[in-house]
Amino acid sequence: MEFSNKVVLITGATGTIGQGLARRVVAEGGNVFLTDLDQSKLDAIVSDIGTSARSLAADCTQAFQVNTVVKTCQKEFGTNIDVLINVAGVTGKGGKIEEISEETWDFVFAVNVKGTFLFIKEVMPIMKSQGHGSIVNFSSKSGKTGSALMSAYSAAKGAVITLTQALAYETAKQNIRVNCVCPGITEATGVWNNVSADYVDNMKMSHEEIVKIFTAKIPMGRLAFIEDVVNVTCFLAGDRSAYMTGQAINITGGREMH
Repeated sequence: MEFSNKVVLITGATGTIGQGLARRVVAEGGNVFLTDLDQSKLDAIVSDIGTSARSLAADCTQAFQVNTVVKTCQKEFGTNIDVLINVAGVTGKGGKIEEISEETWDFVFAVNVKGTFLFIKEVMPIMKSQGHGSIVNFSSKSGKTGSALMSAYSAAKGAVITLTQALAYETAKQNIRVNCVCPGITEATGVWNNVSADYVDNMKMSHEEIVKIFTAKIPMGRLAFIEDVVNVTCFLAGDRSAYMTGQAINITGGREMH
């Protein structure tokens, strides 16, 4: 029961990865507070998970809304927030750099980087006060080695890695660990649906051909499953990784090895 009596705040919680994490935390004894943009979707997930889950819709790029989420989490489950998992992210419309609009660039950085920053900023004083905490941010394989036709996303996810490292140095003495995960292409996610659609459009190939091209690059010969990402994220979030901080862990089937 890795998360027994712990409170875990998860952003981007209506996506398949966010839902998978929420269910795993509750199965391992924890309480989860979920946030994303759509309250009706959050309500359906909470209803399915049960009394160990609560939620509030919010835009992670808006500081006031982020503050309200954190305060509501404390109201529902007590003052402590033991774990923060920043899943919320977007790819934006991909394409050649000269085709990417300023609005797309700003949007991708706002959700992936600013949203992660705002939640950490709100949760950090709580974790310092309680004397412990674990934060897991979501970067990407593209944050380690940039992906063609995905320059905004690659740059934003690279920023998440260096933010993670900076905070790990900053908070280690307060017994707060900050790590991140770098998944490769993961089946059944909105990110992969958007990315594959962009590649179909930009490369003028079928979805099946795109899948074959990407799978051929992976030494283990398959895309990631949701469970692969959930397993590593929960390991970093929990006490089994108590001597790890500042790490950016690849979940890529061997495609990314640094």
